[in-house]
Amino acid sequence: MRADHLAMSDLEDRVRLPTLDASASPGAAREEVFDRLTRLAGRLLGVPVTAITLVGENPHLGASAAATPFRRSLCRRVIADGAALVITEVAPQRVKGQLSALVDLLAAVPSVVYGFWGVFALIPAIKPVVDFLTTTLGTVPVIGIVFGGPFFGYSYFAAGLVLAIMVLPIIAAVCREVFRSTPRNEKEAALALGATRWEMIRIAVLPRARSGIVGASLLGLGRALGETIAVTMVIGNAVLHINPSIFSQGATMSSVIANEFTEATEPFHLSALFVVGFWLLIVALIVNIIARLVVRRGVAL
Repeated sequence: MRADHLAMSDLEDRVRLPTLDASASPGAAREEVFDRLTRLAGRLLGVPVTAITLVGENPHLGASAAATPFRRSLCRRVIADGAALVITEVAPQRVKGQLSALVDLLAAVPSVVYGFWGVFALIPAIKPVVDFLTTTLGTVPVIGIVFGGPFFGYSYFAAGLVLAIMVLPIIAAVCREVFRSTPRNEKEAALALGATRWEMIRIAVLPRARSGIVGASLLGLGRALGETIAVTMVIGNAVLHINPSIFSQGATMSSVIANEFTEATEPFHLSALFVVGFWLLIVALIVNIIARLVVRRGVAL
């Protein structure tokens, strides 16, 4: 019991807003509060952002079109939920509106813009990191198959990062509205009973928002499953072989259809593309149906 009390006191001391000196100027006090909140948000989002850069796609584990979004679902969910919590519960009131507008703006950016950004900004930025991974992890006997080089830029890894960044604003926007739907009296009751800000979020906000978070993640996954232009621009479009390395070039269902539809002059070629499109539609429908069922079940509870 004493250990739990000490741990709770330590957590409260770390996350509680700083006590403002009455003699300090209002501008300095606001700047101190904003600096503390900024560093706290950085700690909340820094670890998932670092982790997402190390998550890749292994073609041997399933179809490329479905596996790339699935393997980044957890990282996207952690980052998007953290961003939504910062906007709704942590950020100062004068900053909430600006952050919300930024998230909505990022969610409305066309996918071709993300594709151009991936080609001209993301790939050159990650190349030194990937070269380091290929020369270190790529030489390990077992996992070296997954991290093997060489890295030419266009790869499963680059496509996965672009997809993850694309769907983050969508998931964050949905989670933000879910967190806002938490009754205010429950949050105030938790604070009145002595809970800290983060304990209030864990006790009053997250349990009610669990189904909404899962639904938002599945909706973002469904958005990523059918993405075509951005993925086609950065994945490399290599359809003749499947390389086990996440840094190799490849293709997804949607990119194959986009690249080969205009060149499908043979009857069987065109029929094969229609079959690929049919199964892509089935997978996307299943994911969206599951998301709606999860959200409906959460509302009923």
